[in-house]
Parts: sequence; C-alpha cells; structure tokens
Amino acid sequence: MEIKEIQSRKDIKKFVMFPFELYKDNKYWVPPLIMDEINTFLPDKNPAFEYCRAKLWLVHKDGKIVGRIAGIINDRYIEKWGNKYVRFGWIDFINDEEVSGLLIKTVEDWAKSEGMTAVHGPLGFTDLDQEGMLIEGFEELGTLSTIYNYPYYPVHLEKYGYKKDTDWVEFEIKVPESIPEKADKISRLVQERKGVRVFEAKKAKDMLPYAHGLFNVLNKAFSGLYGFVELSEKQIDKYVKQYFSFIVPDYTKILLDEKNEVAGFVIAMPSLSRALQKSKGKLLPFGFIYILKAIKSNKFIDLYLGAIRPDLQGKGADALLITELSRTAIKNKVISAESNIELEDNYLVQGHWKHFDHRQHKRRRCYLKQLIISNY
Repeated sequence: MEIKEIQSRKDIKKFVMFPFELYKDNKYWVPPLIMDEINTFLPDKNPAFEYCRAKLWLVHKDGKIVGRIAGIINDRYIEKWGNKYVRFGWIDFINDEEVSGLLIKTVEDWAKSEGMTAVHGPLGFTDLDQEGMLIEGFEELGTLSTIYNYPYYPVHLEKYGYKKDTDWVEFEIKVPESIPEKADKISRLVQERKGVRVFEAKKAKDMLPYAHGLFNVLNKAFSGLYGFVELSEKQIDKYVKQYFSFIVPDYTKILLDEKNEVAGFVIAMPSLSRALQKSKGKLLPFGFIYILKAIKSNKFIDLYLGAIRPDLQGKGADALLITELSRTAIKNKVISAESNIELEDNYLVQGHWKHFDHRQHKRRRCYLKQLIISNY
C-alpha cells in the first residue's frame, strides 16, 4: 500500500472518478458532474486558488486505488477566523482502517509541516463546495450539492480522534395543497411595509442583471456562519458563468428593494439526483437529455441557496420568499422539496418548516482534531 500526491490532470481525473467505482452499486449516491469536479482542482479554473493552497493524495493497494483525500489551507479563513486549521475534503476510502488511517495521517503531517494547529472537515475551498460528513440518513437519496458517504466513514474518523465541531441538518418538506390565508396576508404586508417586491423572471437571462447582487447579499448574510469566507469578485464571476444559464426562473425568487437592488433571494431547482445517476456524471453523449428532462418535468425540487440582507432578516422577507416559492411549487404540482444543509443552530431558517409537513431526515458533521505539535 502506498500514498502519492497527485498533480497532473490525468491523475486528477482518477481522483474524481474513484467514487464512481466505490459507489457503483449504491442507489443513494449521486455523482457529480465530472468536468465541474475536475475544474475545481485546476488553479487556472478555480479562483479560490488565489488564496488557497491544496494537495491531493491517492492511496493504492495492490495496484488499485482504494482511497483519496484533499488537504486545503484557506488563508482568508485563517485571517478572518484566527484558526490555523487545515481543511480536509473529498475523502473516500474502502472499509479498511489502514487506508483511512494513512489518508488522515498524511493530511495531519502536512498540516504540522505548515505550522497549522488543527485539521477539520469535510470542507471544500468555499462554502459553495460540498461539506459535512453524513452521519444520519444513509438510506436517503443524496443531492447534487451534498456529500454521500458510507456509514463506516464517521466510525473511522472518530477512531482517529476526530470530534464534532458543528452539524448541519436537512429536511424533506411536503408542498401544501394551497397557500394559507395567513401566509398570503403576511406576504402582502411585508411588501407594503418594507417596500420590497418579488422579481418574476421569464427567462434565465432576465436575472443576469441581479446576479452579482445575489452574491453580495450572500456574502453579507453568511458572514457570521461557521467557517464562512466571503466570495471574491472573480469567484462570483465564475459561479455566474457556470450556473446562471441552468437556473430555472420558476424556482428562483429575487427580492428587490425600492432602489431595485437585491435584498434577498432563494434558488431552487428540479431535483437532478436521478438524472445524474442515469448520466453517470457525464453530459455527453446522452447525459444532458436526462438532465433536461428532469428540469422540464419533475415532482421534486431541491433548495440550493437562499439569503436575506441582514437589515431584513426576521422581518417577514424570508417568509415572503418561501411563500412565493411554495406558490410556484403548488402550480407545478411539486410533491416535496429537499432543504439541503442548514446549520443545526440556524433556528431562523428551520422555523419556516414548522408551518409545513416535514421531517428531518439527514444530518452531517464537520469534524475537528487539535494537533499535538512537537518542538523536537
């Protein structure tokens, strides 16, 4: 058994493709889009490398890949939060303690060599990367924006001294048959009293003038959340170019203030989980057909991202967006929505779900281990 640091594009592809073999018979794992995943690790494609350093490792046993891990040092995180931590992410391994132990030790050794004091994860370069190891909900279908892992993963991590730093929870939310009269009334009052309105786009390109405003609101709203680092203009440009052409206007609600500036938003999408399973992470030759079909006709949606400008938080603006999204879901005969990850102590967001038939069906964890640094 040996572990090697990888750098070439060819090896990065092997790194990305390893889970396809590990989870090939698992009906809950959702593959990523392969090209997007590869580009994440290329400095000329991912602007996060302007302030991040990363290393990728693969473990081979008897000539076969049996594990992978990424180590990331996010200098802006260290500067903002004052924690000299290395992040680990993209961790996958067969159920073999020698393999997982070698992966973890390699990242820890690198962290020590760089003068870091702890290791935490799974985390990505930014908060828009997948994060959090699944610890509950192993028999629930995954989503494009979340990690799926086998139940033995957290067992291995905890054996090596990793402990909970924070948890995220996820909910399945049933779409009601109609909008309650009280919710309708609150929506009208918020718009009147706060001078806001919901922008209704007919095409994805109609939203482009507000794209940077969305991410600026996200930077402000997420600033105090666990480990968050504000996105740079180059990163915002990248996300706009990469994803905005795929956004479905029906499920994107943008809140505008009296100055026609973005005050909040929520972005949902028809679930792509089954389509990605069928396409095996490829758009060509036929993968895009499965994805287009899923976007056009789907009874399930995933909530990808949402934020409210701090001055409007807790004042009904968030409820307004949820009500308008629900209205569209009812019109399109959607059955349920996946909330995707929410910090377990984000009670403001979770408070919305009490008005719906819902269940908390997944939980994922960010682990932390303090390192013992020797002076000798």
